[in-house]
Amino acid sequence: MPTFRLALQSLWNRRVAAALTICAIAISVALVLSVQRLRTGARESFSNTISGTDLIVGARTGPLNLLLYSVFHLDEVTTEVSWESYRKIAKHPDVAWTIPLSLGDAHRGYRVLGTSEAYFRYFRFGSSRPLTFSTGAVFHDLYDAVLGADVASNLHYQLGSVIILSHGLGEVSFTQHKDKPFRAVGILAKTGTPVDRTVHVSLQAITAIHDGWETGRRSTEAPPSASTREQDLTPMRITAFLVGMRSRVMAFTMQRAINEYDREALLAIMPGVALDQLWQLVGVADTALMIVAAFVVIAGLLGMLTAILTSLNERRREMAILRSVGARPAHVFGLLMFEAGILAATGAVAGIALMYLGLLAARPLLEQRYGVFIPAQPLSETEALILGVVIVAALLTGSFPAWRAYRNSVSDGLLVRA
Repeated sequence: MPTFRLALQSLWNRRVAAALTICAIAISVALVLSVQRLRTGARESFSNTISGTDLIVGARTGPLNLLLYSVFHLDEVTTEVSWESYRKIAKHPDVAWTIPLSLGDAHRGYRVLGTSEAYFRYFRFGSSRPLTFSTGAVFHDLYDAVLGADVASNLHYQLGSVIILSHGLGEVSFTQHKDKPFRAVGILAKTGTPVDRTVHVSLQAITAIHDGWETGRRSTEAPPSASTREQDLTPMRITAFLVGMRSRVMAFTMQRAINEYDREALLAIMPGVALDQLWQLVGVADTALMIVAAFVVIAGLLGMLTAILTSLNERRREMAILRSVGARPAHVFGLLMFEAGILAATGAVAGIALMYLGLLAARPLLEQRYGVFIPAQPLSETEALILGVVIVAALLTGSFPAWRAYRNSVSDGLLVRA
């Protein structure tokens, strides 16, 4: 197509200005697509973290607080649930299974979760997917540990690796349970959830390592590891527990009964409802982020318009010569539209590449610190629609200088001095 080749040659003659325009469009496209992918990835990561659980029960705090620290391990635990209350609810005839959870310790910045074998039997994520082991098996000995995929990968642990837990949640701790080391006996397969960044031990192990730590630091009279095994290691309190009902219809009745429990201030929440509340809370910031990204796209398009308009006055003689050798006004209009389309399409392609490079670079940090898994997948329908809107907007923006060039007469161009 002669007009298309002429547009390419024209842009090549002005390659510095064209390159800067393409960069501006690429950055704006990369930003708006990255924001959209982060929004989608965050929503999917949070939604896929837990599945098949009817209720989450903890001390009476707030629904979002309970959801964040029990499922996502993102908040501090303020109060706990007594073991007696947990056992009473677990024995209810309408309850099919329960998973006790005990948090409060860490290992090199990763959360330690005390639980039971029911965790590996009943916990589900995604579309009701069970936890599977890439190697090893469930803990059986008191000082066995099961590692999440990211813990094992990032810390280069294998089966048999010795693990020292720390008191508290900091990445660096000076109060470590060095007297009771653990041994890695299992490594879970990748899930894309907070499970990957968790060290799993038994509830009895949590009780054992805190024997002699009643004051918040290790007592000089703390019993050694061997004698601890002989003690009753039934926990006094746990952080929270997950509940699966025999019939989901009974979940509402059980939730009300737990919330009205008179022996202890407890709170039962439904994960789906709490997740909806979470997204309503962040919805304003979510929308604001998209608005900012949209304005960046508008700024990029205005930059393209400015570049074309600035060059248009300098190219009046070029347009007049084209008209004088037989080019019709429609050809001049098409030339400018092709240039705008080439700039927009090239910028869009560069923006897609920039978006993928940025997400690949940021993905490890997003997974480790925020639990957001961003898959490297092709553009979704929504992202393709956004990209199409950007290109159409660029063509509409380029139509204004094309229309001006269309109206320029041959005599107007020939009168311009060299």
